[in-house]
Amino acid sequence: MAKSVLLFILSSIYLLAAGQSVFSKFEIGLNAGVFVYQGDLTPSQFGSYKTLKPGLSLFVNRIVSPLFSLRTNLALGGLKGDDAKYLVPAYRQQRNFNFKSPALELSELLVANIFRNNMSKQYRGLSPYLFAGLGVNLLNIKRDWSRFNAEYFSSEPKTLSGLAADQQHPLPALIPVFPMGIGIRYPISPSISVNAETSYRFTFTDYLDGFSKAANDSRRDSYLTHTVGLIYQFRNNPGLKCPTF
Repeated sequence: MAKSVLLFILSSIYLLAAGQSVFSKFEIGLNAGVFVYQGDLTPSQFGSYKTLKPGLSLFVNRIVSPLFSLRTNLALGGLKGDDAKYLVPAYRQQRNFNFKSPALELSELLVANIFRNNMSKQYRGLSPYLFAGLGVNLLNIKRDWSRFNAEYFSSEPKTLSGLAADQQHPLPALIPVFPMGIGIRYPISPSISVNAETSYRFTFTDYLDGFSKAANDSRRDSYLTHTVGLIYQFRNNPGLKCPTF
């Protein structure tokens, strides 16, 4: 009788522990995709999809509630813009500004799981989420105006004086960024999910592309990322087994 009671108690403890702590509060993820520059060297308000640069991101996610988690995100990619890629408006073929820069971004994000299932034993079906936060981006901007047609802009002294001013302006090497985006994940096993994300980065600089006064000094530059990847959720008590008698 005593052995049966002890077995029942130990089994109950095991089941309770397994039910509550099968999954850890920590996840890691690896995403791949593209960086999209948005600024003075593209006429599209959606960014320069003619000068995409590849990117990778690695993150650690800590679940803090069924709704929220905190993500530390490291992204490596590049940014590029080129007037010559666009035929309209015609002046871009004459201005011919271009730039490129590697981008190394570190950010901290608050992630909100819309279906509030962070603490579930496993995700069920598609799970959308929103995220926002702040970070920094390390840049090495290389701008080029060597193909600039000064004669074409001779009647526009603002462009000529603006280019002279831009040449004297120091380029940022480290800028604050404010990421904001949306994602969706889908489980393919109890521990692994696939995900897709789109994220927009707000900045406070108009020199992300190296030009401002000679272009549009009233418009701040920014960039986007589109990525897909995998998320792995760690499991607790991997070696815990039911007691035997």
